[in-house]
Amino acid sequence: MSLQHVAISVKGEAVVVPAMPIDGATVIVNGRFPRIASIKDESWVENAVPANVERFISAVAGCALHADILTFAQEIDRPHPLHPYYFELDNVAAVDTRSFAAWWEKLPQATRKNCRRSERRGAHTQVVTLDEQFAYQVKGIYDESPIRQGRRFWHYGKDVETIWRDNSAYLDRSDFIGTYSNGELIGFMKMVYVGRYAKIMQIVARSSHSDKRPMNALLAKAVEQCSQKGMSHLIYSKFQYGNNATSSMIEFKLRNGFERLDFPRYFVPLTVPGRLALACRLHRGLLEILPAPVIAKLLSLRESLSTLRHSRAPSRPESGAGDD
Repeated sequence: MSLQHVAISVKGEAVVVPAMPIDGATVIVNGRFPRIASIKDESWVENAVPANVERFISAVAGCALHADILTFAQEIDRPHPLHPYYFELDNVAAVDTRSFAAWWEKLPQATRKNCRRSERRGAHTQVVTLDEQFAYQVKGIYDESPIRQGRRFWHYGKDVETIWRDNSAYLDRSDFIGTYSNGELIGFMKMVYVGRYAKIMQIVARSSHSDKRPMNALLAKAVEQCSQKGMSHLIYSKFQYGNNATSSMIEFKLRNGFERLDFPRYFVPLTVPGRLALACRLHRGLLEILPAPVIAKLLSLRESLSTLRHSRAPSRPESGAGDD
């Protein structure tokens, strides 16, 4: 097998990394030290868990990627470790979607009111098709502000062609949901179906229409859609990132019926340096190393700096249809 190179997204930027096809999966390696191998798009590809773990590990160890550590996850509904390797608990935020009525009844009263408020204030939510008009409306949402949740918004300023291309990934097993007010798209979601799960790849709404609660409406429609399709769970990325256990996003997910599901993520050292790195916990990011109070202060500082930079930056001229 010859070494290849593929593009992955790192903080919204395309980064080219080494890759090789192994046992039906594309394995990539990232980082300088330790060099960590993983399955490309692990969350989005079907059958990402290796069928023969021992053979898979041996193949990655002997290939030209020269990785120090291999990581792979167990299926999220199998919380007990099945393999004799070092693991740490990973997590996702999940809603059981086998019964829409059961999910609805468990919601806090305030969340149910927000879902109803969306319709009362003139918004309607529906499954939509990715086409040129929809991509142009998505651009309007992206370009509302360069800063979201206290940091630079990766999609700000993208042209329609790029938006179309980005959202075309896994199109054959995706659904798009849009919330509209007076014909204007004020929020949208992309879900990708992976086996018996539906995973939210993106959900974003206009802040200027927050009074219509588009985020609540999108999630309610997503749960309804998953229930109708027989999906077992709707997954909204991680429940908790590292030691950051008090974020506003966690509170939002809890209010909308998401629960934390833990499952094993394995880290297998492939080299002597890999064993050393794993022993020193160098495979972890800062969010998993720093204490929670320090993380909270750093996030607050980042938000303040992002807001300050944006306020000092020269205004960008509005893009018309001819600019795309």
